[in-house]
Amino acid sequence: MHRKLRSLFTPILFIFPICTTAADADGLIKFVDSRYEQTAALARDLWEFAEVGYQEIKSSTLIKETLTAEGFEIDSGIAGIPTAFVATFGTGTGGAVIGILAEYDALPGINQDDVPIRSPIEDKTAGQACGHNLFGAGSVGAAIAVKHWLEETGTPGVIRLYGTPAEEGGSGKVYLVRNGAFDDVDVILHWHAGDQNWAGARTTLANRSAKFRFRGISAHAAGAPEKARSALDGVEAFNYMVNMMREHVPQETRIHYVITSGGNAPNVVPNFAEVFYYLRNPKAEVVKELWHRLEQAALGAARGTGVEVDWEIIHGNHAVLVNETLAKMMTEKLQQVGGIEYDEREDEFAKELYPTLIKPELELGSQTKIQPYEVKLGYGSTDVGDVSMIVPTVGLNVATWVPGTSAHSWQAVAASGMSIGFKGAQVAAKTLALAAIELFENSELRAAAKAEFIERRGKDFVYEALLGDRSPPLDYRK
Repeated sequence: MHRKLRSLFTPILFIFPICTTAADADGLIKFVDSRYEQTAALARDLWEFAEVGYQEIKSSTLIKETLTAEGFEIDSGIAGIPTAFVATFGTGTGGAVIGILAEYDALPGINQDDVPIRSPIEDKTAGQACGHNLFGAGSVGAAIAVKHWLEETGTPGVIRLYGTPAEEGGSGKVYLVRNGAFDDVDVILHWHAGDQNWAGARTTLANRSAKFRFRGISAHAAGAPEKARSALDGVEAFNYMVNMMREHVPQETRIHYVITSGGNAPNVVPNFAEVFYYLRNPKAEVVKELWHRLEQAALGAARGTGVEVDWEIIHGNHAVLVNETLAKMMTEKLQQVGGIEYDEREDEFAKELYPTLIKPELELGSQTKIQPYEVKLGYGSTDVGDVSMIVPTVGLNVATWVPGTSAHSWQAVAASGMSIGFKGAQVAAKTLALAAIELFENSELRAAAKAEFIERRGKDFVYEALLGDRSPPLDYRK
């Protein structure tokens, strides 16, 4: 492991027994298998909807209807978010409270048909390029399986499915954290679509984003340029200053932006321009330090170009707090379930798509394997990080895409809408359900996970959302 990363992953060892019986596991796996058609249909519907953050009306409604039909109680519109909800089954008397996260938002600006060659769908403006349709359907399948197990065994406890919108840049889960939605939960489970089967301990980058809005004075660009002050000049000066700043930040830092508004006509000096920035680092305190420099650069750019600037924080996430106690348990469950076998049609799909990938790091056939356990730093960000700062949290990745596929790609959209993705969602559902049963039955495991959580987080930790006290940006994708 890289020397600079060791402080992030100080080994903390807790010993616990695994006690789920073979009968429990076999029955649960058969139950999930029996519901393949329902899970696949839900995943496909969410893929078709492809609704972006905070606009997931049809997606959240369908998931709630599915869970209501299975006997879950639904609490909708939590934390002031119309598409957020909690579905609950069971009683807390004498038992654990286990939560499963479900996402369902799509990404704007990318879409693709479910075929292995580039084939955008006309007039579709978003796509499931991160596989959140699978995330949602697989988590629903797991929650239903655990609900049936609680009923059949009479085990005390509560299973909750958290419908969490706007993971992609909207930090939906942060508002649920602030609202106390996870305060009484013992353990949170989650998973994500990917190109491999892996359940090791991986942290992420903390991040913050904002839309910087520059305001100037319009005039004829040729007839009266001296009377104008270009808001676009402010944006460009700002971007130039930030790009110089990149040389002088910690190496794990990531900064990226898009100009979301730059004017409408070359002969009209724009009086408004906007640029959308993300800043990431493994440590929240470093994000805050670098963000101050970003803001100072914006002010300097505005002053230098004779315009004004203001900004709106859009989202912010803490890094995921790893829990090796839970990650090792999850790895054991994933190994028990196993990988994904392609049928002839799926194999042909994968072989045709694979050559379109750029420098794939995995070979075809690796979807059948479980990758070895390890602890590592991932360079993405997720609002799961904030959940992990409040309650012990564990997740896994499943090969829902052709090996070597990157997230946020058309290849990911393609596989997420067909049986390769659906099979992956089934693997996730089985693994999450097995993990939940283990946690209901194994109080020693829960105690060990909580002890590690407290040790890693620190006894004096006080939660502070990196997005501040703002309300949910319900229109950030409009």
